Amino acid sequence: MSELNLNFQDTAVAFADKTDAELQEKHRMFKMMNSPLLNGIGTIAAEFALALGLPVKGLIKETLYKQFCGGETIEECQATIEKLGRSRIGTILDYSVEGKSDETVFDHTKAEIYRTITRAAQDEYIPFAVFKVTGLVRSEILEKVSARAELFKNEQAEWERGKKRVDELCEYAFSIKQPVFIDAEESWLQDAIDDTAMEMMEKFNRETPIIYNTLQMYRHDRLEFLKKSHQIARENDYLYAAKLVRGAYMEKERDRAAELNYPSPIQPNKEASDRDFNAAVEYCLDNVETISFVAGTHNEQSTRFITDKIEEKNIRHDHPHVNFSQLYGMSDNLSYVLAKNGYNVSKYVPYGPVKDTVPYLIRRAQENSSVMGQTSRELEMIERELKRRGA
Repeated sequence: MSELNLNFQDTAVAFADKTDAELQEKHRMFKMMNSPLLNGIGTIAAEFALALGLPVKGLIKETLYKQFCGGETIEECQATIEKLGRSRIGTILDYSVEGKSDETVFDHTKAEIYRTITRAAQDEYIPFAVFKVTGLVRSEILEKVSARAELFKNEQAEWERGKKRVDELCEYAFSIKQPVFIDAEESWLQDAIDDTAMEMMEKFNRETPIIYNTLQMYRHDRLEFLKKSHQIARENDYLYAAKLVRGAYMEKERDRAAELNYPSPIQPNKEASDRDFNAAVEYCLDNVETISFVAGTHNEQSTRFITDKIEEKNIRHDHPHVNFSQLYGMSDNLSYVLAKNGYNVSKYVPYGPVKDTVPYLIRRAQENSSVMGQTSRELEMIERELKRRGA
């Protein structure tokens, strides 16, 4: 293969499908998010205003929501799906309603995930579907199951209903050959999710990767978990499939560990997270015929590490078991440059009612301001492109 020369700082490619007006709006949004004071005030105000029923939905929808979500319904996401698709970037529709506890809501969420799986199977621009298990069963139940605690009779019935929802979604995805991610969650819920994901893989990944588990590599035990899970899959004759991410709950994890006086599951520092993320990627590439993986990363160094290893191991850019993914509204420099060079790349596009996606949006805003330099990097690239255009 030829020598790679990927330029992830090419703002002309990164923002090729953005008009001047769209880029200026993105600039305003990231400028606000780059100010810890404005970011904090804005997110608290949004929660408070919605809780009081104040008429701020339109304002949120036209600002933070517009930057990070595709729409309130699958249909509203259509323009985003097509726009990304024209740049060879896939869409992963993510129904971002979180933290519910009502059985009726769980059934509604299951029905909506069915719709995303169906929609994905019908569209070449949508390579994967995704769901969170906490959208289908109460987190308190997952916590008890993960702790191997005995469930009361009514809790056992609840858990069985939750597992049945997961099983039916996975079976449906298998029946129409549509790959689906099971997202990772907090460590005290994750054992139940991991066990369920492995069961689903054993049932449905016999011939092709349909069910993907998600591994948060900022946990110090995940690299070993990946290798062990892969070996179990090999021994039981099914394909292992994983989405590798650094993680999304670091402060919450550390705070809970300190409060309840148990060892933190989180890596001691960023270097350790980076090391394990890269090691996990290399392990997947070394076993690319029996592991299908998605590298969910906004880190330029990790992305370059992966593309270099793909080249070194003589793996083709569009190998079906090697995928990249970023969040919609972030790290366009990675997504668009990868797509232009023939890699499989997609964007997570959250959607759902504005008021229900506020927890997700607030997490995005907080993560952008807390991840070292992320917002500043985004802002600097936008400013360079506006200057290049003379806009």
